[in-house]
Amino acid sequence: MTKTILVIGHVWPEPDTTAAGCRMIQLLETFLAFGHVVTFASSAGKTVYSKDLFAIGIKEESIELNHPSFDAFIKQLNPDVVVFDRFMVEEQFGWRVAEFAPNAIRILNTEDLHSLRKAREEAHKPHQEFHISDWVKHDMTLREVASIYRCDVSLMVSTYEMDILDELLHVPENLLFHLPLMLEVPTAKSIKEWPKFIERQHFITVGNGRHTPNIDSIKILKQVVWPKIREKLPQAELHVYGAYLPQLVQEMHEPKQGFYIDGWLENLDQTMQNTKVLLAPIQFGAGIKGKLLIAMKNGTPSVTTSIGAEGMQGDLPWNGSISDNWETFANAAVALYQDELKWENAKTHGIQLLHAFFDKEKLQKSFMDLIDGLKKNLVEHRERNLMGRILQHQTLNSTKYMAKWIEAKNRCQG
Repeated sequence: MTKTILVIGHVWPEPDTTAAGCRMIQLLETFLAFGHVVTFASSAGKTVYSKDLFAIGIKEESIELNHPSFDAFIKQLNPDVVVFDRFMVEEQFGWRVAEFAPNAIRILNTEDLHSLRKAREEAHKPHQEFHISDWVKHDMTLREVASIYRCDVSLMVSTYEMDILDELLHVPENLLFHLPLMLEVPTAKSIKEWPKFIERQHFITVGNGRHTPNIDSIKILKQVVWPKIREKLPQAELHVYGAYLPQLVQEMHEPKQGFYIDGWLENLDQTMQNTKVLLAPIQFGAGIKGKLLIAMKNGTPSVTTSIGAEGMQGDLPWNGSISDNWETFANAAVALYQDELKWENAKTHGIQLLHAFFDKEKLQKSFMDLIDGLKKNLVEHRERNLMGRILQHQTLNSTKYMAKWIEAKNRCQG
């Protein structure tokens, strides 16, 4: 049965610059694939990298914060499902959806646990060791978990993040749904067509410059890891790709040392297939890392950290190596680069991971089954979520009246 879907975005999706943008397009394409009518709305402005959603059959709507026009818009649309892209959007629009489209299924797309990313970043800046209790006590954790309770279900990309919500904060299992990035698993035919070990060369790293862990990762490569690799592989090059790379990264461009800042790249797949190894020395952050999945789906082994691989592999071997020690990290990268058998095994492990956890066809079906089940049992589902009902009543009343006050203030100033 055709459903009307409203997705409220924190930003307009940029699938060519961020993993979050890829994730959003995957969700939108899933709704379309099952015959649903989709509207994407956002209060943000578009950029040159924003996807043309209209071209793929999605209605676009520009909305305003703290403005009653949204109430009229959602009443007229009367959606069956509303997806909030990140908890900040649910804080802004959740009460309006609950009031003017009360029968719509409310889904929170977490992308990652922003509170976990924030707590890790704050510990990293003064070079303190991060403890999970830092996250439990963080103010943003309270906000994010409250948003999870207020929604009917939250989409989680990382199994690790599901585990800590369950084990440390006792968030009910039925409020969380594991839906990682969804990829078309390479076929045997496409795998045979990939460039072979002998045909590939150099190293690659990828990251949006607006994401702090990526900047930190590039610094670590430039200052620590790459000199160790270059010492053993003097002809090798490292190419850094990504949109929005700041000046401090641009200034790291040093061809004499084989360190190239190449910036944004439109066709990353082709470049990835011609590269031998991806490097991702990620020291903090959350969620699952799109760059590591792009490497897997193009047959490129990777070397990353425990945080880089977090929530992505279960009990299966990694698509390369995992190390938090930079000496070991560099040695692992050199070994993969030089040893064809190691490299081939790592490539095979990546394909196995894609089959096990990121198969688009399986994940799309399980997601649609979830929505159908919620639609049939929404009243009972909400009755079991006592904490969500309490938070909906208490927290959103205060949010609602603050929004009403801002509306009135804006009218007076206008």
